[in-house]
Amino acid sequence: MDAPRTVLVLGGTTEGRAAAAALAGRPGLRVVSSLAGAVRSPSLPDGEVRVGGFGGVSGLVTHLCDERIDAVLDATHPFARGMTANAAAACSATGVPLVVLRRPGWIAGPDDRWIRVPTVPAAAAALPGLLPGSEGRDGRAATGSGSAARGRVLLTTGRGGLSAFAGVDAAFWIRAVDPPPAPLPSRHTLLLDRGPFTLDAERALLAEIRPHVLVTKDSGGTATAPKLAAAREAEVLVLVVDRPPLPDGVATASTVEEALARLGLSPA
Repeated sequence: MDAPRTVLVLGGTTEGRAAAAALAGRPGLRVVSSLAGAVRSPSLPDGEVRVGGFGGVSGLVTHLCDERIDAVLDATHPFARGMTANAAAACSATGVPLVVLRRPGWIAGPDDRWIRVPTVPAAAAALPGLLPGSEGRDGRAATGSGSAARGRVLLTTGRGGLSAFAGVDAAFWIRAVDPPPAPLPSRHTLLLDRGPFTLDAERALLAEIRPHVLVTKDSGGTATAPKLAAAREAEVLVLVVDRPPLPDGVATASTVEEALARLGLSPA
């Protein structure tokens, strides 16, 4: 593949910023990072930045043509299924090369108490059977008394899709970068924070909340992984939402260096 002249980075992640940093400033190469605009104060990457959607597949096709994009690096979040699907369709329609950069997912260790589910709604459906008064799917009964018997849940799946948990009878602590939209669980506390998180901070949070279940997406990476180590130490059950599948036939990479190589760009 010939080295592209203009690279569109679909970003908003640590990997997207790293890719932009590796490409920005190279002679004869223009890098433009596109951010969805879902976060109020995003960390901006090097190089040109655009914020906002494209208007679906047709809008992205128009953008690729109008801006004469030579290659697309999809470094969006592993759960940004819609954007990745649109990128695959638009690049297929225009013949623009696409590489999807996905950090490796998390793998449970021998001392982890994990239950994997396919979607966020599936996580919400599984929760009642994992809270105090019922035997969980891992065969261990949760314990508690009084108001705590209804269960305590630390929810770290982000601000989207939380309506699935609105009908679950439990006390929720919801961690997100920005306030999530309604509906939300009737008993909830918002923890507005942004990673990376340290192991000591996650230990302190779990000691304060004492959750029966931690719910998270399999985001991978190191920025939010300390909560898994803290949960393992505290023997907290973790409900892990699996990643959505990638579109068929897309080229993938697990590191920035590999992605750049697949685009015909050697690391600087």
